[in-house]
Amino acid sequence: MLKSNNLKTSFSFINCKGRNLKLVTCHPMKKVIVLGAGLVGKVMAADLSKDYDVTVADIAPAAPEAGNVKRIVCDFSDKSKLKDIVKSFDLVMGAVPGFMGFEVLKTVIETEKNVVDISFFPENALDLDDLAKKQKVTAIVDCGVAPGMCNIIAGYHNARMKMSRYECLVGGLPQIREWPFEYKAVFSPIDVIEEYTRPARFVENGKVVVREALSDIEKVEFDGIGILESFNSDGLRSLAITMPNVPNMKEKTLRYPGHAELMRIFRESGFFSKEKININGKEILPLELTTKLLFPKWKMKDGDEDFTMMRVTIEGDESGKHMKYVYHLHDKFDRLTKTTSMARTTGYTCTAAAHLVLENKYNRKGISPPEYIGEDETCFHFVLRYLKERNVIYKKEIR
Repeated sequence: MLKSNNLKTSFSFINCKGRNLKLVTCHPMKKVIVLGAGLVGKVMAADLSKDYDVTVADIAPAAPEAGNVKRIVCDFSDKSKLKDIVKSFDLVMGAVPGFMGFEVLKTVIETEKNVVDISFFPENALDLDDLAKKQKVTAIVDCGVAPGMCNIIAGYHNARMKMSRYECLVGGLPQIREWPFEYKAVFSPIDVIEEYTRPARFVENGKVVVREALSDIEKVEFDGIGILESFNSDGLRSLAITMPNVPNMKEKTLRYPGHAELMRIFRESGFFSKEKININGKEILPLELTTKLLFPKWKMKDGDEDFTMMRVTIEGDESGKHMKYVYHLHDKFDRLTKTTSMARTTGYTCTAAAHLVLENKYNRKGISPPEYIGEDETCFHFVLRYLKERNVIYKKEIR
């Protein structure tokens, strides 16, 4: 009997003189490479390895991943080496820090490889749309929880009603509040600080409005949690471009009360600055010093648990009636697998999209923000089912 981890077996039946005969067909498993072995990247790799031949690439050498996942070392800034590595794979998954995400995505597209990406980079991914179409590449970007699943929900309803309002409140938080920050970085810490410094765009009365991050702090109550605070962050991203028909759209980040004001003090005092200062004849970047001091305090320790809270509200006219849809997510740390909620809610949305591409259920060429996936009803319900199977459950309320 032939056995191989790289073969996938399928069965079919034929009728021969009244007897059913089973035909066994073996074909190579599709190959996936995950760029980035961080909190989310490792979860994505483990999930995909149930159905595909998976490799993880990261700049840091480490022990092999659990299960069938392979591990290789790669410096993503070396474009030539990156192109050489990804060329043998059927799909590339991007899970790198935001500061390198755009260039990594561009390099993958130049290699004519389909890609699904969660890297939270400041550049506009749609600037690569012409290149992706030229290379005949399907590139799904921002495909996490937010941006990501909230976009998929928005895209689904925007294709079926005249939307007048979209709001997303979302945050990943530690289960236990610890002074002074009452926060743990459940994804790339440098990307967290980017949320606190990058100007926030949203849409009011049909016009794009820009306000500073951490502004418009509001108290919001959630069942099972209590009072959290919301503040402006640049999470709307592609929706401001792809859904110009919606006159009011905003996304706000959630934290425990008091955290936003503390981060404003840090920012306004220059601790997040990217401009060098001179101290005793030495050039120092304030942001680098701050990250060295903050990140150990923000790191999830053994025994720490997190949760993800998201509320997506959509209003508009549907078949002549004013409708309001509210999607609720309250996801918790998985104690059985020791997986953070943010890694689950982000990573599994991304791997759901990967299945759509690998199984040729979604093949739109060019840059695809997640709202394009949501426009397709089959894809929309596939993602919801996929997440539910992994106990990431979105509850829909119709008002």
